[in-house]
Amino acid sequence: MSSLGVRRRFAAVSLALAGSLVALSACSGADDPDADAAQSPSSSVSPSASPTPTPTPSATYKPASAEGPAENVPLPVMPEEAKVESKEGLIAFARYWYEAAAYGYETGDVGPLKAISGPDCTACNGAYSTLATWYEGDGWAAGGQIEVTSAASEYALTESGNRQALVMFKQVPIDVYGSDGLVRTVGQGDTYVQLMDASYLDGSWVAMDVVTMKQMS
Repeated sequence: MSSLGVRRRFAAVSLALAGSLVALSACSGADDPDADAAQSPSSSVSPSASPTPTPTPSATYKPASAEGPAENVPLPVMPEEAKVESKEGLIAFARYWYEAAAYGYETGDVGPLKAISGPDCTACNGAYSTLATWYEGDGWAAGGQIEVTSAASEYALTESGNRQALVMFKQVPIDVYGSDGLVRTVGQGDTYVQLMDASYLDGSWVAMDVVTMKQMS
């Protein structure tokens, strides 16, 4: 479907939208002459209870800055609703897709995004290429967090047999750093409208293509 056709099709779409337990042990009276007589099998000391393991503290998230790349960025988790083949499932999936994209911008790791995207996804391939450049060698990026402000779908089949979701989101400006410091700043906190072409394959949604329909500063 051409971009013009997509624009016409969605021209009327409205964007609504977790202390250790200390075991106590009993002590017999060594100086008490009646201690042995008082001791009986039924009054013997019970084995100490095993101490409850102390939970390991979660590593602290640290956003990227001019001092260095982000640390311990939480890996986004796909909600159960996003696994359902339905209009609501598609919208939930679209929102999760942008969480995976934002994770890529913060870490340079595009694995989670690739896992839910098709090989011919326009926006995906652009992000892969760009991030590979930014994170090459000692490079990193700060910013790039994404806030989805609305997502909608008519859930109608396209000519290619896919279903579409229209998503509006804002992205924090991105500072790209190298071994010598700031290289450049990308974006101005822009708002984008993108169209996702998705297909439900083998029990899960896949973003077959994602294209930018509009960019607003």
